[in-house]
Amino acid sequence: MNKDIGTPISVQIRKRITEAKKQAFANDNIAEFIKEGDLDALLDEVTEKMQGVLSSLVIDTEHDHNTKNTARRVAKMYINEVFKGRYTEVPSITEFPNASHLNELMIVGPITVRSACSHHFCPVIGKIWIGVMPNQNTNVIGLSKYARLAEWVLGRPQIQEEAVVQLADLIEEKTRPDGLALVMEASHFCMNWRGVKDMDSKMINSVMRGSFLNNATLRHEFLSLIPR
Repeated sequence: MNKDIGTPISVQIRKRITEAKKQAFANDNIAEFIKEGDLDALLDEVTEKMQGVLSSLVIDTEHDHNTKNTARRVAKMYINEVFKGRYTEVPSITEFPNASHLNELMIVGPITVRSACSHHFCPVIGKIWIGVMPNQNTNVIGLSKYARLAEWVLGRPQIQEEAVVQLADLIEEKTRPDGLALVMEASHFCMNWRGVKDMDSKMINSVMRGSFLNNATLRHEFLSLIPR
């Protein structure tokens, strides 16, 4: 007899995570704990919970044609789009050896990224530039793959400072470069849309590793070549 029958799918997934002694923070990927069919069940559960939120906001979704199916739309948006990076495995990336012994600075960007602030779930929209200094042991990946990795990492509730570190860790793992640099510039709707409502403020932060951290000339070259 299946003991999980009648147990909400979110509770079942959380139980697997707890038993594995892992965490489920907003910007964690939990794909290894998702079984076949779980996301469909989670979609139904989130729809029901979102309908409760709309009811508590005193919105008559039964008679209001604009919000009649909003709960389902919001649930699909979060699970299948905005927070997709939490529930899906890292994109498959084909890595090639550095057969040509490339050892010159390579810059990829600007890559447009979209995320959501983990404090208010407001949009975070920005651009990322990636600098790679390869060595003879570096794995070479296609330019579009950097964008796929960025989309996967940013596709979950994030704060910008942690997002760039997560992305840097992932790119380092995949490519093993001599040096890696990331710069992200983004608008945060938790400032634009609410709070101080400052429409012009942006946040810029960077991660410098390896030769970019140790070589001021290389770091300056990378920063000067970013077309901002």
